[in-house]
Amino acid sequence: MGKTIKDVAVTAGVSTATVSRVLAPEGSMPVAEKTRSRVMAAAEELGYRLNYAARSLKRQETMTIGVVFPELANDFFMDVAEGVERELHSSGYTMLLSSSRNSIEEEKKRISMLADRMVDGILIIPAGSQGEHLKALSEQGMPIVLVDRVVEGSELDAVTSDNEDGTFRLTKSLLEDGFRSIAFVGGEITLSSARERLSGYTRALAEAGIKPEPSLICLGGMKMQDGYERMKNLLQRPEPPEAMVAVNLMVHLGMERCLLDMKGNEPVIAGFDVSWFTPFFPACRYIASQDAVGMGRRASRRIIEKIQEKRTGTGNGIPSENSIGRIIRLPVKVSRSNNFRE
Repeated sequence: MGKTIKDVAVTAGVSTATVSRVLAPEGSMPVAEKTRSRVMAAAEELGYRLNYAARSLKRQETMTIGVVFPELANDFFMDVAEGVERELHSSGYTMLLSSSRNSIEEEKKRISMLADRMVDGILIIPAGSQGEHLKALSEQGMPIVLVDRVVEGSELDAVTSDNEDGTFRLTKSLLEDGFRSIAFVGGEITLSSARERLSGYTRALAEAGIKPEPSLICLGGMKMQDGYERMKNLLQRPEPPEAMVAVNLMVHLGMERCLLDMKGNEPVIAGFDVSWFTPFFPACRYIASQDAVGMGRRASRRIIEKIQEKRTGTGNGIPSENSIGRIIRLPVKVSRSNNFRE
């Protein structure tokens, strides 16, 4: 027969209320360390396990956060997930991770499933620019925080990188090296991160007195194959650009792969995003590094704040009709690649 909280109290020589305080989420109620140690030792001795289902029904909270990312086979998204898990775990929450498969329709199904499971809040990297379904769920009282990207018309809080500043400084670095013919490669324009990075590129050119050449803005896609195809098209021009800005890591990877297949071409690349294999990119001169883990941790802290605001009545998590979500932009580090071949 399973042990109860009363059994733990008797073994530890404390009240059931004290056991409840000790076994509650970390930081919820103060308990003397000596008492906490005695209760934890008694629980371990008896093999006691907290009944989370019963506690959830009583408290009307599950201590779980739903997390929806566009895909899971992506280093950047998994680094964000690492930050989310670290922060949630330290606060007593559990993460339920799922993928929208880069589909808004699948995204709608995932958040509906998470809402049905009564998660306390949702962190989401949106699959596209549509935010009506997220706004509707928020208006029903579900705390939601966007990560990495924002969506139009949702008025939701978001934690992203300073994408525009990152590509501005990448492009400016190429300009300072004397390049004037610079292409922008990749980017699904419906995604806010891609639009912001394109904006940084065009701003750097404008400040240098260079009018952006439409034919050098090669949009379309955020995957490796997109980078490969766009690089191939650029290299087949009579006068290929001298340098290029890659919108993200996967596009950059496709561009470098294309260079291996089309030997003899040696353009310079400045890439957004870094990975453990970035040092193996011979054409990469500059790299913009996002704090993916930090982004996950900061977004997790914000969703916990919104849950607490809802619980205490200091904020119900529902945006007013004309409200604008709070956007937290984390700085991006731009540096020269150590492996660039001169």
